[in-house]
Amino acid sequence: MEKKEYQKLTEKYSPKENKLKNAIIAFLIGGLVGIIGQALVDLYMNVGQISQSEATSLMMVTLIFLSCLFTALGFFDNWVSKAGAGLFIPISGFAHATTSSALEYKREGLVMGIGSNIFKLSGSVILYGVIAAYVFGIIRFVFFGG
Repeated sequence: MEKKEYQKLTEKYSPKENKLKNAIIAFLIGGLVGIIGQALVDLYMNVGQISQSEATSLMMVTLIFLSCLFTALGFFDNWVSKAGAGLFIPISGFAHATTSSALEYKREGLVMGIGSNIFKLSGSVILYGVIAAYVFGIIRFVFFGG
């Protein structure tokens, strides 16, 4: 079978993606995650009588914990497949990627399994986040005086 014939066959039998529908779902689910995050901030500020900065930190820790817990229990993969970028792009997606890697390699031990593979999926996010922070920090220092 030639390459062109193979491409035609794969295009014929590949499911068609509805990009508009996926974008709307991602927008709504991402908005829901934002609403949950804001509700947590308000809850922590009102019940715990703490500052907004501390409440925001607690909210992020809560979302990370829930994402890790739901990943470990096997729920999160299903949700991500349905919600797409709405769940995968926020901080919950980073926690999911890290937890998934840890779970996948746990049988190989703490060092060679989890330790060497935990950032397999999320390592690029960390790398480019650090590089971007460094570059923008230099730009801010040079042009705005620190």
